[in-house]
Amino acid sequence: MSARMGRWTVYVLIAIGFAIACAFLSHWQFDRNENRSEQIALVEKNYDADPVPLAELIGTDGELDPGDVWHPVVLTGEYLDDEQLLVRNRPHGGTSAFEVLVPFRDVDGRVFIVDRGWVPPGDGDAPDAVPAPPSGEVEVIVRLRPGEQLPASGRGAPEGQVPTINLPSIAELVGGDVITSAYGQIVSENPAGEGTLGGFDSPTDDPGPHLSYAIQWILFALMGFVFIGYIIRTEIVKHREEVEGIPAPVKKSRRRDQDADVEDELLDAR
Repeated sequence: MSARMGRWTVYVLIAIGFAIACAFLSHWQFDRNENRSEQIALVEKNYDADPVPLAELIGTDGELDPGDVWHPVVLTGEYLDDEQLLVRNRPHGGTSAFEVLVPFRDVDGRVFIVDRGWVPPGDGDAPDAVPAPPSGEVEVIVRLRPGEQLPASGRGAPEGQVPTINLPSIAELVGGDVITSAYGQIVSENPAGEGTLGGFDSPTDDPGPHLSYAIQWILFALMGFVFIGYIIRTEIVKHREEVEGIPAPVKKSRRRDQDADVEDELLDAR
């Protein structure tokens, strides 16, 4: 095998490796687009559904079906306001706010974590004021949300606060039979509590750029082969010109110019 053929083989292998990487990234973006479409469909199905009792969607096993995320449920019971917790560093109102978690004892005896909304940060490590929940028997409507992971950084929080809504770790701070598969973002409560907390925005239905990114990676893979083909063709043309002495085809306009130069030389010789 000549040196040129060996070099071209390396070029083609590089193009194939690049195409495989692009195919992997394209498949990843297609998967992300499909997952995003499923999330949007789930929101459209559940977000404005009629509320049902908590026990209908979270039974005695305490597990949340992924298909019930965002579905409204009705809680009847009382807030355990003395076990209230604050979640730090939540993005609301253009700042790092605090979300207010209050355990709620339902009529079935289980404790469910309710996110009542958010409050802006104060001058120190805590909000200046947190509106109290209503006392006594309350009817609360919430939307079901899965819990969050603990922060990978291992960061903690001051007493009375948590870094994320990690339900198993919250259950260790709260007494009673705490449901750890889901918590609830508040929709309404009757009677209402004192003061006003910031509410939650509706989830966006923007599918994101994943589909366009997937198509771009496919185009990049094709462009890799086109580029390698261009390099090989350029080397072939150069080899013909310099080694074999066969000039590359010239454009007609260039040939006409060369013929005119020859005619001028003949006229000068006469």
